Amino acid sequence: MSQEEKKDTEEKASDEKSLPPAEDNLSVTHHSVTINGEEIRYTATTGTLVLSEESEKEGEKAKASVFFVAYTRDDVEDVAHRPITFSFNGGPGSSSVWLHLGVLGPRRIKPDVTEAPPKPPYQLIDNDFSILDKTDLVFIDPVSTGFSRAVPGEEAKQFHGFKKDIESVGDFILLYLGRYKRWSSPKFLIGESYGTTRAGGLSGYLQEQHGTYLNGIMLVSVVLNFQTILFGPGNDLPYILFLPTYAAAGLYHKKSKASEEMPLAPGQVENHFYATLDEVKEFAMGEYTLALMQGSEIPPGKRADIIKRLAEYTGLSPEYIDRTDLRIGISRFCKELLRDEERTVGRFDSRYTGIDRDSAGESVEYDPSFAIIQGAYTATLNDYVRRELAFESNLPYEILSRRVHPWNFDEHQNQYVNVADTLRKAMTMNPALKVFVASGYYDLATPYLATEYTFTHLGLDKSLQANITMAYYKAGHMMYIDMAELARMKVDLDAFLDSALPG
Repeated sequence: MSQEEKKDTEEKASDEKSLPPAEDNLSVTHHSVTINGEEIRYTATTGTLVLSEESEKEGEKAKASVFFVAYTRDDVEDVAHRPITFSFNGGPGSSSVWLHLGVLGPRRIKPDVTEAPPKPPYQLIDNDFSILDKTDLVFIDPVSTGFSRAVPGEEAKQFHGFKKDIESVGDFILLYLGRYKRWSSPKFLIGESYGTTRAGGLSGYLQEQHGTYLNGIMLVSVVLNFQTILFGPGNDLPYILFLPTYAAAGLYHKKSKASEEMPLAPGQVENHFYATLDEVKEFAMGEYTLALMQGSEIPPGKRADIIKRLAEYTGLSPEYIDRTDLRIGISRFCKELLRDEERTVGRFDSRYTGIDRDSAGESVEYDPSFAIIQGAYTATLNDYVRRELAFESNLPYEILSRRVHPWNFDEHQNQYVNVADTLRKAMTMNPALKVFVASGYYDLATPYLATEYTFTHLGLDKSLQANITMAYYKAGHMMYIDMAELARMKVDLDAFLDSALPG
């Protein structure tokens, strides 16, 4: 080490010693909500807990201040044995706001954004679909999201990666269990999108590293194996697995051949929708897969037939599909489906349409299905934590933080991220562990067939297959923004929680 480097190191160490110690910052408030006709009184604990690490040289050292919101039911005689669920979203870089104010928590966004785009100012209302009647809830914002930050003197980027993210969220869960005396509680995780990747990793980290066995994991809009969703040369799997979701979009926007055959009776419309997707799935996993496997050796007649079928199912033109070499990427599909109307379709939810400045471009300018909800969730969360939960901070609440990028995947160099086997091992070691899987038919971020493929290739012993529950919704990535689907989701989550509890 040079003299200059040594001096810098000594100055940094001196500066760190002069910093004030990191401290917890908590607010406790009391509320009530009516769920299934029953008044639930609950306590909300909002704020930050300091996450520390222990080292031989420095002892216990503060590393991060992690923001959370916890809801605990008041009228419980034996709190130590009350179920508790830890919730987080994905990104990477997303706060926990979506599951928090969209489906699980005692307050939710108004109105139903499927009826019309919400206009500011936005409102929160009591959430009669919350699962607080079944389980206490803890919403966790990973470091650099929400109000969570690395403490002064620590580099935030150390938390911006696959391994450290799992460890830090897992360590927060352990800290909470000890601080609030919840080690005897039945324990659940629920994650959405990249949060399902985190949940899969946590199933191994908590169980193998810390002996913390879970009762259940709820996965919403799932990605456990990134090979199923990452388009690129040499990986034909996503082209196959996205096809039924393309077909769902083609049906909805009346672009596909199947939409021309849509019956008039409401009950028959539902049957036609599901029958069409089943047909497309069979084609995708059969003839289409074989055609892609043949590559440039596919016979001209067979190629023409595949192009014709793809055009009928998706609503894209045969000429366009021919130019894609039978391989339709997600960004191209979102741009191309409604190009003749100068509109794009959403990635999170293909039912929503957007307007680009350049309607002749190759890719979309923005995701209209995210734009329609971003403002409402941002404004209401910022108002809610300060007004109703009485927590104050001058920091910006990072709804979807860009500061976490580039995300560190060093553990997966030259391979796809895949935590599916981590989950399989956790379920094998803990046969009581049950898993709930929620997918939206219009979700082009984590399509439902990619999720099915992951679970049918899990390698889980047949004796444990019944521990997996699959649920499907006629909505997108955030299926709960549709009130009819939110109501169904409440029923499904309640049934799952009941099934995963002891006794």
